[in-house]
Amino acid sequence: MIRPVNANPLMRVARIVLTVAVAFIPLSLFAQEAPDPVAVLRQETNWLWTMIASFLVFFMQAGFALVEAGFTRSKNTVNILMKNLMDACLGLFGFYLIGFTLMFGLPMLEGFGVGQIKWISQYLYADGKPDAGAFTFFFFQSVFCATAATIVSGAMAERTKFPSYLVYSFLVSALIYPVFGSLAWGNLFLTDNVSFLANLGFIDFAGSTVVHSIGGWIALAGTIVLGPRLGRYLEDGTIQPIFGHNLTVSTLGVFILWIGWFGFNPGSTLVVDGGNFAIIAMTTQFAAAAGAIGAMLTSWLIFKRPDATMILNGVLAGLVAITAGCANLNLEGATLLGFVAGVVVVIAVVFFDAIRVDDPVGAVSVHGVCGALGTFAVGLLADPSHGSGAAGLFYGGGFKLLGVQALGVGLAFLWAFGTGLLLFFLLKITIGLRVTMEEEIEGLDLLEHGNEAYPEQI
Repeated sequence: MIRPVNANPLMRVARIVLTVAVAFIPLSLFAQEAPDPVAVLRQETNWLWTMIASFLVFFMQAGFALVEAGFTRSKNTVNILMKNLMDACLGLFGFYLIGFTLMFGLPMLEGFGVGQIKWISQYLYADGKPDAGAFTFFFFQSVFCATAATIVSGAMAERTKFPSYLVYSFLVSALIYPVFGSLAWGNLFLTDNVSFLANLGFIDFAGSTVVHSIGGWIALAGTIVLGPRLGRYLEDGTIQPIFGHNLTVSTLGVFILWIGWFGFNPGSTLVVDGGNFAIIAMTTQFAAAAGAIGAMLTSWLIFKRPDATMILNGVLAGLVAITAGCANLNLEGATLLGFVAGVVVVIAVVFFDAIRVDDPVGAVSVHGVCGALGTFAVGLLADPSHGSGAAGLFYGGGFKLLGVQALGVGLAFLWAFGTGLLLFFLLKITIGLRVTMEEEIEGLDLLEHGNEAYPEQI
């Protein structure tokens, strides 16, 4: 018999040792470990929840359009609808091209060390492939930006040039909103990887200040620079009411906004773990209902009747106010805050009319004033058993949180009102901000858009 070449005893021993060694080498060296299906399902569920919430927030654009259209005269309806539509369109590209990078991709200015700017294209794509989580977060933040931008439309209604409003819509989405948003939620002046205001303890869970007050204070600047509508304030000091043409439409708009707020506040969890979104939905609901009651009673007391427009704004006031502390207040605190916001919004509307600030829909009172109120109230009413565990003054938390909340409110006012005044003044002296007297009397629909919302049929 011919012996095999490898029949040498040493070769056999070597082969046995090699076989045993290979058997004990971890398989992970040869194949990537399969992802945990539970973790994958949880992640994809969070993405789904955030996208559904985003769709609800985007639907709020329809609510804003209907509220504003119904609160104003029929001859300007098309103009109102187009401004709200273009807020969503131009604002999206302003936020994509510039705003998102300002808000979330700025260098980390930690200890004067400057990091690298992360542009939107770098954020959305990983290794050249779309990152589903990044796309989800961008979409959610973009509809928040659109909300801040569209608040201004109502305050400047019935006398603003459409081209000037388009410039505003792009710039507020690209510059004004993102800069303050970065201070509270983003990457500007990071300390320990936390934004400037958040590092101080500032709480604005879903944007009473970041979104609503910013929009409200810009609206205040816009209506001041623009001036009141013709015939609104008479020379003898009389305030001439200019009634909206369709409260049915406005009421539908308020209900749409109310529904959308369940994407705005609960959706800001970005996750479904723990069911916190259900608790937040409840505080949101209670504040909105209490806001309507507070506004109804206050208008009944002041005007001797339950004014429908005030009650509708009372719902919105309660929703705006609870947005900052929806995760930190209990139901009693949310109800109290909503009721107070309903009272305050009526008083604020009367106040701004008295100083001749013409705001056709009450946007400054609802979003600016009640957004500030709700943010400040977190320092009073935050329940340590809810949300971050922060305690407001009424829960023994002392004045520290109250001071931080006041700082955030003050910075928001200075930034938004100041930049708003500058923006609208520049528009006024360049391309013009206000339509002519003849155009205002005739109505903006035919002259600016060539359409009527309610054409006479022959």
